[in-house]
Amino acid sequence: MMKMSYKNQAIVALVLLVTGCGTPRPIVQKPQTPTPVQSSGIGNYSAPFLTGEYADSAELQSFIQYMVEQHGFSQNYLNGLFSNAVFLQSVVRLEKPTNIHNVSLRPSNGSWSRYRQQFLDEAHINKGVEFWRNNAAALQRASATYGVDPEYIVAIIGVETYFGRNVGKTRVIDALTTLAFDTERRAKFFTSELENFLLMSREEGYDPREVVGSWAGAMGLGQFMPSSFRKLAVDFNNDGKRDLWHPEDAIGSVANYFSKHGWQANSPVAELTNQADGFSTIELRTYSGSEFWEVYPNFKVIKKYNSSDKYAMAVHQLAQACKQRY
Repeated sequence: MMKMSYKNQAIVALVLLVTGCGTPRPIVQKPQTPTPVQSSGIGNYSAPFLTGEYADSAELQSFIQYMVEQHGFSQNYLNGLFSNAVFLQSVVRLEKPTNIHNVSLRPSNGSWSRYRQQFLDEAHINKGVEFWRNNAAALQRASATYGVDPEYIVAIIGVETYFGRNVGKTRVIDALTTLAFDTERRAKFFTSELENFLLMSREEGYDPREVVGSWAGAMGLGQFMPSSFRKLAVDFNNDGKRDLWHPEDAIGSVANYFSKHGWQANSPVAELTNQADGFSTIELRTYSGSEFWEVYPNFKVIKKYNSSDKYAMAVHQLAQACKQRY
């Protein structure tokens, strides 16, 4: 398997949110902030050489050398850290594209109906209203600060993690190491995210062994990838730490993400229309036929979070449902 060497060259950081969306019946768990460590981060896992499952990985050894030379990490620290990294076959399986022949297939009848019912059920709407009421002050302040309608902040967190109940249980260091050095399709992207994860952990004082997230390395209530965390996460409760496992920081960070991508407050997102007409119309397949929606710039902002039309429409409709009940 050919891999890019990272010695003496910079890795281009991509801001992309891989968002393994929540499931219809997510596992309920309380979000937990990773344990803080000393700023050096060396702890008790320093080692003179690389051991463990990745001991023979030339690509990882090259990456470690790059991090030492480019960012001033201790080589012994990284040797110790990656000696404890675990290869995850489940992550490799999830990363494989579902359409192995790369054929563009028309969505099946009911594909939108099936997707929609995962997020537009009574549980999501009721939990969304509850989350809104419990965090009303933070949502109002975020809306005023960043010019983002509060219902869309609520809906993103609802679709991504069922309002913090399903933030993921996979160690990010294991997920990103597997994706960077044991897959091909997006290896460059995930190697960049691994770089950003190590920098994020050092900057924020997190123990990288304890940070958990999705199978793709997305973290917190809003499921930010490390590059987006470093660029767009905010310390919205002013406690000196950017903590996306804390609702207040997550709310501010999602609002900042939308703002930076051009959200227009109090502006339309999508409207149902009779037929496909023009470049800004999308088609969604229901059990009874096709729906056609006229979409506006704010819809495209949602798609910066996840490029799926169904995802963006689920966020839009959940936002409106929560607003009506609030």
